[in-house]
Amino acid sequence: MDAAALRSHFPVFDATAYLNAGSCGPLPAAALRASEETARVAAERGRGKAYFDEMFDVRERLRAAYAGVVGGEPQDVALTTSTSDGMVRVLQGLGLQRGDEVVTADDEHPGLYGPLAAARTQLGVEVRAVPLAEVADAVGPRTRLVACSHVSWISGTTAPAELAELDVPVLLDGAQGAGAVPVDVETLGCAFYCAPGQKWLCGPVGTGLLWVSPVWRERLAVPGPTYLNLSVPSDGLDADAWPDARAFDTPALANEAMVAALAALEVLAGFGWAEVHARATTLAAAWASRLRDGGRRVAPPGDSTLVAWEADEPVATSERLAAGGVVVRPLPGTPYLRASVGAWNDESDLDRLWAAL
Repeated sequence: MDAAALRSHFPVFDATAYLNAGSCGPLPAAALRASEETARVAAERGRGKAYFDEMFDVRERLRAAYAGVVGGEPQDVALTTSTSDGMVRVLQGLGLQRGDEVVTADDEHPGLYGPLAAARTQLGVEVRAVPLAEVADAVGPRTRLVACSHVSWISGTTAPAELAELDVPVLLDGAQGAGAVPVDVETLGCAFYCAPGQKWLCGPVGTGLLWVSPVWRERLAVPGPTYLNLSVPSDGLDADAWPDARAFDTPALANEAMVAALAALEVLAGFGWAEVHARATTLAAAWASRLRDGGRRVAPPGDSTLVAWEADEPVATSERLAAGGVVVRPLPGTPYLRASVGAWNDESDLDRLWAAL
């Protein structure tokens, strides 16, 4: 892969060592151009039939592109506004009841803990948290769902392969998976896979996906179908939701956001997803080794793109680094700084980070 050519698509690297794709990926210039052009045409010509024709067209193109990222079929992918948006739709639609148990990991992101806490309060669901490596073994007779990260947002470790063998549905938070590492939902054996568009897929905030296994589609209630979720909206009160994952689409996504997300995906796919994944994980492993060799305490990493290490005053340190043009993230409630290492990064970014530390 021509790493320098990929890097040239991202204006942020003209001045910044940007290592924060685990929060928001770098935005490629092509995404900005696509969004600006869509907004310009809408402003100059109005948002009439042509605007809505484009909306329907780009929705399906984006759906197909997202499906390709996770190894699914387009008809099984819903468009969402974020990872958490998709997870909420699953938790609302499963029909969980008082006394049902959900098993999760003990270091999950608030984007999953928040909906799980709400389900516990509102539905009487019991939530049990164990180490990520033990979630498969923790399933018991009352477990109705396993909900955990595909890739831990703290350490970068991955969920155990044994999840694919469970008889209960598995909801995977793919916030640090899709775009960062290879994803094949069939191999993972999950029932639901949620991912954001703005992190490793380098799209705008407010985009994302929910993959729903065909086996579970009819067992997942549609929480509130609106216009775009209905196959024939003009049927009024007799209108039915689409029989596929379009039933779970978020009610509205701006054309400007969708064309930007699609443009970003096209940039990355143009360099080959396998090559993008391999370069990112190789760079991340090199950074973890450099930290350890330099005497830093590194959180046990997985074969992923995230590297977290202990730092004195991580918030203050991240602010100092950002002032010098190096962007990493402090992880709340932990002693860690985290570098999100993408295929668009190079050794100069890591050199700048090391020198600044």
